[in-house]
Formats: sequence, structure tokens, C-alpha cells
Amino acid sequence: MSHTSMDPTKMGVGRSIAVLTSGGDAQGMNAAVRATVRVGLYTGAKVYFVHEGYQGLVDGGDNIRPATWESVSMMLQLGGTVIGSARCMDFRGREGRTKAALNLVKLGITNLCVIGGDGSLTGANQFRTEWSTLLIDLLKAGKITKEEAKRSSHLNIVGMVGSIDNDFCGTDMTIGTDSALHRIIEVVDAITTTAQSHQRTFILEVMGRHCGYLALVTALSCGADWVFVPEMPPEEGWEEHLCRRLANVSRGCRLNVIIVAEGAMSRDGNAISSEDIKKLVEKSLGFDTRTTVLGHVQRGGTPSAFDRILGSRMGVEAVMALLEATPETPACVVSLSGNQAVRLPLMECVQVVSVPHRLGSQAEELFSHLALFLLSNINVAILNVGAPCAGMNAAVRSAVRIGIIQGHNMLAVHDGFEGLAHGNIEPITWTGVSGWTGKGGSELGTKRLMIILLYVTPVFTAQLVLSGAYVGGLELVTAREKYEELCIPMVVIPATVSNNVPGSDFSIGADTALNTITSTCDRIKQSAAGTKRRVFIIETMGGYCGYLATMAGLAAGADAAYIYEDKFSIRDLETNVEHLVQKMKTDVKRGLILRNENCNANYTTDFIFALYSEEGKGVFDCRKNILGHMQQGGTPTPFDRNFGTKMGSKAVLWITEKLKEVYRHGRIFANTPDSACLLGMRKRALTFQPLADLKDQTDFEHRIPKTSWWLKLRPIMKILAKYNIPLDTSEHAHMEHVIKKKLSVPEPLMK
Repeated sequence: MSHTSMDPTKMGVGRSIAVLTSGGDAQGMNAAVRATVRVGLYTGAKVYFVHEGYQGLVDGGDNIRPATWESVSMMLQLGGTVIGSARCMDFRGREGRTKAALNLVKLGITNLCVIGGDGSLTGANQFRTEWSTLLIDLLKAGKITKEEAKRSSHLNIVGMVGSIDNDFCGTDMTIGTDSALHRIIEVVDAITTTAQSHQRTFILEVMGRHCGYLALVTALSCGADWVFVPEMPPEEGWEEHLCRRLANVSRGCRLNVIIVAEGAMSRDGNAISSEDIKKLVEKSLGFDTRTTVLGHVQRGGTPSAFDRILGSRMGVEAVMALLEATPETPACVVSLSGNQAVRLPLMECVQVVSVPHRLGSQAEELFSHLALFLLSNINVAILNVGAPCAGMNAAVRSAVRIGIIQGHNMLAVHDGFEGLAHGNIEPITWTGVSGWTGKGGSELGTKRLMIILLYVTPVFTAQLVLSGAYVGGLELVTAREKYEELCIPMVVIPATVSNNVPGSDFSIGADTALNTITSTCDRIKQSAAGTKRRVFIIETMGGYCGYLATMAGLAAGADAAYIYEDKFSIRDLETNVEHLVQKMKTDVKRGLILRNENCNANYTTDFIFALYSEEGKGVFDCRKNILGHMQQGGTPTPFDRNFGTKMGSKAVLWITEKLKEVYRHGRIFANTPDSACLLGMRKRALTFQPLADLKDQTDFEHRIPKTSWWLKLRPIMKILAKYNIPLDTSEHAHMEHVIKKKLSVPEPLMK
């Protein structure tokens, strides 16, 4: 269906949308509810809350209430779901669904947005399938009129998946998964310090009755020694293998960590619990062993920046899907593939999920990083260059260990190019990178804007893998004409908080910086909520790239975000001030303005602060915060730990294969464009792109890409801040189909 000619602000006129959350709660549900309400109101539709999930839908009355713009204020940073969720037995019976249909018909609601797991979405689809027969029953019983039945002849349903287990087919990440990983990693990092003090073995049990995603990603994020997941029962004799593994590790390490999913089982179908493993380790090895069952801690706490943005994007997409739907359109789920919003037929997803073991597409790829094989011997030197960022150490650790597994000799170059020039190089071992995954900054020391992996032959002929600055990699490629020593395979891996490297939608370190900014904004908003009539102006990092300011604005609910890529004038500043003046007349008496550090040479943070202070005099007062280098610090988020691990692994595997191609007559010679690549995430996949091909996509003066995917999210931020601006609906997701993938994983599954 073409929707380029539609006026989005008129799409919902005369229509009503209800939103409910069902099943287990998940952090980020509130962001989805908030976006659904505000975008629904933006389109001219009436929007209703359904409190207490399907139970509220059945009971009706005060459980179904009109939603207003202000009613979803300050929801972004709250965990759980503020409109409530409940397990509902009544809705499973036809009588209960008939009551629910009556309540919707009486209010004229024909669009239902359901946020929940596969059980909740299956119930929604059944409700939609039965809708016409439910109306007939209600007509026969005299509970609705023919006019009411005609007005509500069709029910549109769109689902958003809220589940911390990431157990729904068709989406890379479900709402709540990233936040659950944040809670788990916080606990793991805390336990690690006490475990190292006493040379203990710790066994952590995480949620995941049928899906081992949380356990697997946790294992990769913390460098665990073993992981048990439901999808892959360990091979026969795993007990002996595990003990042998722990005994070998303990010789050079003060800490053993084992991660167990709650649904882990053996090949004969018997459960493997954390207590079972504890007894085994204590009896066989005599190790001091402790178990920790995290339980509902994983569901709690404030949502991560990723889940807030995911929920917000899915909420927008859900409203558009509802208003564009026809009677012939199947009920759909809006989900995420790479960084792209997609729509998938609801029942296709549920049917694939219904198999005994459920595994997300990201988890399938993570399994593949454990399937490694021994290759030829090469000396490999690794160095970090440039501004440090969280996740660098995870990439280095991954590269070192994958290289060692492949039979390479690994060398560490300290202090970047300067260290390389002065010969500050030493061997680095498997245990030398122990515990690096959770460390922020750069353990190797850094001088410029990238991580560089330098492959070196015994005579110091070099093959390079660069990680971070595109410009540095391009200079080395250009220098091949002059120096034959640089005719070697190269890979650039983006590693910068600014997320400004062309050829990749994401950079290592950006997620950690984004969460730091978002959590700071939460605290600032909280103080503003207490003092009332206060506007905060916050300056973020990013160079000339507005990624951090824009995404933090979306995650924190900012009123405006000034960036270099989206030019603004004094008239725009005046409009923003007037918008805040009007906002202070509502119940929401606070404002949040973000400014990228290099958005405009003249409209500085001080200038904007002074302008807002003067124009808002008597209505609101202002405060300013420059966040500075705190954005580069801190421990890496689960995303950056795993992104770094994945990128380091892929880079080493690629360079090894490339070396086979360029090895001729006893020497290595690589001067083709495809022998010097950037490894980046583009939409839905990690791809290797020749550095030379990216020149036309780069603004070298400002060190940013000429086009950025996230700029399309800026209108969403403005609409959610109640600006009446156009929303381009021409590029909204179209319905796709679920692609079933065959999973192949190595055995035994262990770190």
C-alpha cells in the first residue's frame, strides 16, 4: 500500500487505538506505551490505556481509560509497565473474549496494540480471528446495535514483543532483553571482585526456561569458563570435561565463572541446576564454590538506552501499521532486524517460536563464534590508537584468544603508533587478557582514534587490521604505492564513542557512552521535576557527529537536540523557546535540551544557555551541564562487550583467510582494494567493505559520513516532544516473511 500522499496528522482522525501490556513485564514496555500514545494522538486518533492486560480488556470499566499527552510523561526511565500486566484465564475462554469485544465496541476501538510475549500475541491473533463471530454473538444477545457492529466490523491488531528472554522469532532483540543483560552484567561484575579475592568458583543462574540467549551473551560478556543453555545439552561425559576445564583454568586464574540458564538440561532430558553443578565441582575438585540465582532482579531496574529507543521506534511503527492496515492485512508484529524496523506476520512468528527450543537470530550468530578451527602459524601484534572507548578491550581479548586458538603467536604493542615506533612490543598470552571484557578504556594504551591489529611475520613484514579511524586506514592504503611493506591485508573496525565512522551504522563504545548520557539525563530530569519550571541544557561529545545527542534525546525524552547534520537558525532556537514556554503551562513543567559539542561554532552552549535564560525569564530558569570525558569512561555495556567480541573474532578470521589468498611464492603481497576493508554493521549484517570504496561516502573535513541512518529518527524525537512536524511515512516497514534458519552449533558449548 502506498502511503506517500497521506498526511500523517490526519491518518487517525475518527479512529481509536487501545494499548495494553500482557504477560511478564519487561523494561522498555513503558517507552513503547509512551510512543504509541503520543504518535496515536499526533495522527488525530483517540488513544486508550487498557490497564492490567487482557484482564482489564475483559473487565472493562475504569480499566479502559483515555490516554493524554501528559499521562505518559516521565515514563521512559521507569522499569516494568505502569499500566499493569496480568495473567488472564478469562480471556482464554470464548466468554471472556466476548466481554472484551463488547467493551471495545462500546468505545469504538477497532485498533489494538498488544505488547507482550508469544502467548500474549497468540491470544491477540485468536481474538482478531474470532472478531466477526463475536460481534454476531453480541448482536444476537442484543448487547450491541447493528450500527455499532457495522462501525466495528473489523479489528486491527499489531504486536510488539516484550520479553527479557529474546525468545521470539523474527526479531534480533525483544523489548527488555538489553536491560536484563545490564542487570545481569552488573551482578556479574560485582561478584567477580569478591570471587577473585577468595579464589572462588561462582555459578550464576539466569532466566531462560526455553531460550539460552541471556546465558550465552552473559558468558561472552564476562568471559565465563562454561555455559549451559537449553538449546544445546552438553555431550555425554560433560561432568569430567567441565572439571578438567576448571582445573586447567584455575592454574593461571583466581576466578572460575559458570553461567547456567534456568532451563538447562542434559541429553536425557534431566534438568541441570546450579546446585547440581556446585555439588559436582566441590566433590570432584574441592573448589570453594558459590551459587547465585538472579531471579526477578533481571526484570527490574531502569531500561537501558537501547530498550528505550527500541520501544519508541516500535511504538511509532505499530501505530503506522495499525492505521495503514486493511481487512486483508494479516495481524503483524513490528520488530527489529539489524537497525531496521520490519513488520512480520504474527502467526508465522509464533509458529516458528512454538518449537521446543527457541533461539533468536542473534544467538545463532553468537554460537558460530565458538566454532573455531586451527590454522597456520602467524605472528600477530595488536595495538590501540586514539581516544579510548569502552569495548576496545573486549575486541582485543577476542582477537588475542581467537588468534591463539588458530595457532598464531600474539604480540601486544603498547601506546599505539608511538609504541610501535619505539619497539614497545611484547608477547601477550591467553591469561594476559583475562578479565579484559569488562574493563573500560584501553589496557594497551592508545594515542589516536582507532584500534589497530597488526599482523607481523617473523621478519616483521606486516599485515594490518585496523580498528577505529577510517582516515588512518585510508592513509596506510594510499602509502602502499610508496612502501611495499604496507601491501598487506588490513581491516578497520570502528571504535569511537562518536559513532562517526563511514561504512558502519554502529561503533564500539557508542552504546556505553549513550547509556552514560541517558542515565545522567534521568537524574537531571528528576531534579527538574522537583524544582519545576526548569530547563536543562546539556552538551554531549561526538565531534561533528550528532548521533549521541540525537539518540540520547530519544532515550531521555528531550525537547530538542542540536546537531551539526541538522542545520538550525536563530528562528529555530526561538521556536524551541516558545515551545518550552507553552509546555510550562501544562502539568509537565520541565525541559531538556541537548547540544552536540560542534553543532554550530556561533550558537555555543553558553550562547544557547544565555538565550534560553533571557527569553524564558519569568517563566522558567535554566541550568547547563557539560558532560565531558565521563562519556568515554565506565565499564562497557553488554552490547559493547559483545559487539567488540564479535568484531575482533570476525576480523581475525577474515585476515587469516585473506592471508591464504595473498600468499605467493613464500611471501605476502596484498595491494587490491578488497585486501584493505572496513568491518561494519550495515542495516542487517556485518560486512567487509573496501576502504577505497568509502571515500565518496565521507566528509573528510568534519570526519563524519555524508549520510547517516539515525537522522531518520529525529522526526520521531520531535513528535514525541509534541512538535507538530511532518513525519515521512514513505519509508516505513513493509510486511516481510519469517525466514527459518538451520542452526548448527559446535559441541561442547563452552567459553
